[in-house]
Amino acid sequence: MSRPSTRSEAERIDAFLGATSFAVVGASTDRSKYGNKVLRCYVQHHRKVFPVNPKAPEVEGLRAYPSLAALPEPVSAISVITPPAATEQVIREAHAAGVKHVWMQPGAESDEAIRTAESLGMNVIAGGPCLLVVMGYQEQG
Repeated sequence: MSRPSTRSEAERIDAFLGATSFAVVGASTDRSKYGNKVLRCYVQHHRKVFPVNPKAPEVEGLRAYPSLAALPEPVSAISVITPPAATEQVIREAHAAGVKHVWMQPGAESDEAIRTAESLGMNVIAGGPCLLVVMGYQEQG
């Protein structure tokens, strides 16, 4: 899913990682799922992160929130680990919540979600590397 952009992928990643707080939409209580590993990656790197999961009260000891709108403070960057059709709705919610940076993890992206996010002026990372690889995730017990 390559698309024209005025910024290189490395520049988009640097801008994303420059955020001060993050949310993981699709955070999972199952430690084998990427929605859990991405959350733990932020924690391992001492980043402020909020899990978003409408079905869980907490994920990895952090209070979980049912939606981006329910977060206790605004975040400017989100990692999305949801099915592609859900990602399209997440993008609309993210825009309404003032999110500027979106990293669609491999498998979460859709052409429609990417187009929508870019048309809304968001910094989009999709169809490329996984955050776990870029940040350097360590599997721990």
